[in-house]
Order: sequence, then C-alpha cells, then structure tokens
Amino acid sequence: MIFLVVALVAALFGFGGIASGAASIAMILFWVFLAITVILFLMSLFGRRPVV
Repeated sequence: MIFLVVALVAALFGFGGIASGAASIAMILFWVFLAITVILFLMSLFGRRPVV
C-alpha cells in the first residue's frame, strides 16, 4: 500500500521514473500477497481436522 501511495504522489509531481518504479514494486507485492492468501486459504480448507 505504501508503494502505491508513493507511486501516486510521484506521478502527481511528474517524477516518472520514481512513479513507475514504485508502481511496479506495488504490483509485484500485490500478486505475491494474493498468492500467499490463496495458498493459506486452500491449506485451511484441506488441512487436518482435529479428532473429537
């Protein structure tokens, strides 16, 4: 989220290199955390259940 805000502020002030760098880092982090979220969700669905 921080890199997204940095990219938007840099784009407002016309710093193209900084904005594109921060935007690409934000996009990579978004996909990484989305993949981690999906993996953890699937692990919780198919994980071992406690025996009662």
